[in-house]
Amino acid sequence: MLVIKSFVFNFFTENTFIVWDESTKECAVIDPGCSQKSEEDILEQYISENNLNVKYLLNTHCHVDHIWGCKFVKDKYNPVYYAPELDMSLLENVNVQASAFGLEIEKPPKPDKYINEDEQLTIGNSTIEFLFTPGHTAGEFCFYFRKEAFCFTGDVIFNNNIGRTDLWGGDYSTLLKSIKTKLFTLPDNVVIYPGHGSFSKVGVEKKNNPFLYELSSSAR
Repeated sequence: MLVIKSFVFNFFTENTFIVWDESTKECAVIDPGCSQKSEEDILEQYISENNLNVKYLLNTHCHVDHIWGCKFVKDKYNPVYYAPELDMSLLENVNVQASAFGLEIEKPPKPDKYINEDEQLTIGNSTIEFLFTPGHTAGEFCFYFRKEAFCFTGDVIFNNNIGRTDLWGGDYSTLLKSIKTKLFTLPDNVVIYPGHGSFSKVGVEKKNNPFLYELSSSAR
C-alpha cells in the first residue's frame, strides 16, 4: 500500500510530497520546496522516522519554488533525479528566477535523467506513469498512479483553479490543451494532488473549476 505525505514549504506555500510503499519503504520525493534548514529538518525527520529509502527525486517542473530543496535531497540521499528536459533553462537559471522575487537559492544539481512518457518507474509494486502537460512551463509533467487512482499535477491544475501562464515558459492555450487531452481523460475519481493548495478530484474539477467549465463540457 502507498502512503502520501504532504508538506507546505517556502515563501510560495508550495506542496512537497513524499509517496512511499509500506512494504518496501521505497519512496519518491516530489517537488521538494524546502527553502531553509528548519524545513529540511522536517523532511529529514519524516524520512528517518519511517525508515524510508529515497529511490527517486522527481520534479513536475522547474520553477524555483518546486526545486528549492533538490540540492538537499540529492546531497543527503542520492536518489535518481528526474526532471523535464524542456525546463532545463529554468533550472540552469534558477538564480534569475529567485532574484525576480528578491530571493536567493543554491543552484540545484543536474538531473540524472530526463522525464519522458515512454518510461515508467516503480515504487514497491506501484507504477508511476508520466503525462506530458506543458503550458505552465514548457516541459511540465504530471505523475499518474493508475492503479491507486491519484495524480500529482504540479502547477497544471489546482482545486478550483489552473496554473498561471505569465511566468517563464507559460502559454495559456497549451495549458488548456494539456488539461483537456491528458488530465480530463483520466477517470473522474482520480485524486489530484496539486503543487499548491488543497486536493481535489478530476470529476470535481470538470464540474466546478470556473476556468475549465466550457473545456470540460466540450470533453463530454
